[in-house]
Amino acid sequence: MLSAALVVFALTGPPVDLGADYQLGGAYRPAEGVGVVARDRRAQPASGAYSICYVNAFQAQPGARRWWLSRHPDLVLRSAGKPIVDKNWGELLLDTGTKTKRKALARIVGRWIDGCGRSGFDAVEPDNLDSWQRSKGLLRRRDNVAFAQLLIRRAHRAGLAIAQKNAAGLAGARMFDFAVVEQCQRYRECARFTRAYGDQVLEIEYRRKDFDEACDARGARLPILYRDVNLVPRGSRGYRFATC
Repeated sequence: MLSAALVVFALTGPPVDLGADYQLGGAYRPAEGVGVVARDRRAQPASGAYSICYVNAFQAQPGARRWWLSRHPDLVLRSAGKPIVDKNWGELLLDTGTKTKRKALARIVGRWIDGCGRSGFDAVEPDNLDSWQRSKGLLRRRDNVAFAQLLIRRAHRAGLAIAQKNAAGLAGARMFDFAVVEQCQRYRECARFTRAYGDQVLEIEYRRKDFDEACDARGARLPILYRDVNLVPRGSRGYRFATC
């Protein structure tokens, strides 16, 4: 948990003068100097750090596929009766296309967000805000924006800051408290986030070339990480971690 002196900062995002780590693939002890840590909602927050809780809000984790299809089949986006899948990650898309479905999804994801707060996290990161781009035209940008607004209200009621995750086209709306951004250097999107959120941007790059360029451009004012794309724990094969 944050000290009393930092609680007031929680709804505007993590401290930018501390090192950060992105531990979604498994929790481990942060390196010396790391004071901001993102972990999956099922993990415990990092002791003594500003902790960000990862929630897959707009798509379903691969391991949760059976749960969604058996418990909430009407909330899975379908085309001709077949679930639509993000093939890059094997994740079902959730159906944000109507007000009724958004409210139903918000009840489920909202419980996860509340759980992040009870566990002691300081912020939440709802992933796949841009899922409408993978929906074969069945979802609209405004559907996901409306669902995001429900999650923002739920997070704030739980006392949590909430991050915009990727979706550079929505950065200008600045609905969220801060941003968590993957590969913005690679796709030349970083300026869109920094214009909207200033130094309240946590950047993760997965290619060394992009990381080095990002450090040269913004490393003095933003927390920028180099990680392996699978985000495996330290000590695992393929683990990579560096900060500017």
